[in-house]
Amino acid sequence: MNILIIGEQEHYRESLLKFGDSHQYSFVSEHRDAEKFLESHDLVLDFIIDEEPQRFEIYINNETTVFLNTCKISLGELAFMTGDNLQSKIFGFNGLPTFINRSILEVSLWKPEDEVVLKKICDDLKTEFLVVEDRVGLVTPRVICMIINEAYYTTMEGTATREDIDMAMKLGTNYPYGPFEWCKRIGIKHVYELLEALYEDTKDERYKICPLLKKEYLRQ
Repeated sequence: MNILIIGEQEHYRESLLKFGDSHQYSFVSEHRDAEKFLESHDLVLDFIIDEEPQRFEIYINNETTVFLNTCKISLGELAFMTGDNLQSKIFGFNGLPTFINRSILEVSLWKPEDEVVLKKICDDLKTEFLVVEDRVGLVTPRVICMIINEAYYTTMEGTATREDIDMAMKLGTNYPYGPFEWCKRIGIKHVYELLEALYEDTKDERYKICPLLKKEYLRQ
């Protein structure tokens, strides 16, 4: 399969680890460089559509299958911009750092009938997949970032240190990383922006960003 990756070098490395070297990969860091490659590739993995949602227009008149990183913006929001002109088969996926190279690919559908196409693509990629609701945050990123936010509140209030919180979560819940370790791996920029998008979408107090997390985000 010919796969085009739009994003950063980290996204390319994670994709290669996840899907293996039996495929042909191309890599570009910007959407304007990707347009000329779309028709020659079987699959596009767009990791940065949330940074430039207006660039979604490049997929309107193209029949390529596209996986869009929809952790911070839903497929519905993106497709709404195009009206009835969309030709591509589009899917949302969890493309945050550290999440792509997992045993199960977390995916959302724009059209239910496209699940047949999704199954064929994932069979070719030799990966299991789980269809989740098309909502900001999907499932796993929403839960993990909420836990990270709560950990920041706990630290800000002086209840426990970061090291103690990380250790407690790993020992008590068998998580592979503690909240602060996970935040470092994902990147505080992504954590902050995902929580911001979740709060805007839901107005749920659980996603209201901790002042300490915001302070560290702004410093970076």
